[in-house]
Amino acid sequence: QVQLVESGGGLVQAGDSLRLSCAASGRTFRSSAMGWFRQAPGKEREFVATISWSGGSTYYTDSVKGRFTISRDNAKNTVYLQMNSLKPEDTAVYYCARRAYGFGSRLSYEYDYWGQGTQVTVSS
Repeated sequence: QVQLVESGGGLVQAGDSLRLSCAASGRTFRSSAMGWFRQAPGKEREFVATISWSGGSTYYTDSVKGRFTISRDNAKNTVYLQMNSLKPEDTAVYYCARRAYGFGSRLSYEYDYWGQGTQVTVSS
């Protein structure tokens, strides 16, 4: 069983930064890829970023490239999402998820465990 707990969301102004954290339980974290997804009101959940088990491979959706950075600390069983230059269109509930393979995917159905989500609201 894997539990994922996100934190770090909040209300910020456009141009500000936030860092989301996702703490994972279980011994499989170090061998698992992790991903961040988001869901805005009235929209489907969308892929944001993913990182491989070692942190050596990352991938982002085009709308966040150059602004967001995904990273992980396997010693702390934690994955992060540093979000800079936030825009109102980044407003959403952000979820972290685990993929039971070493390399990530942009497809949500390939992730088997999900956190409860953390709200990010960016005002203009």
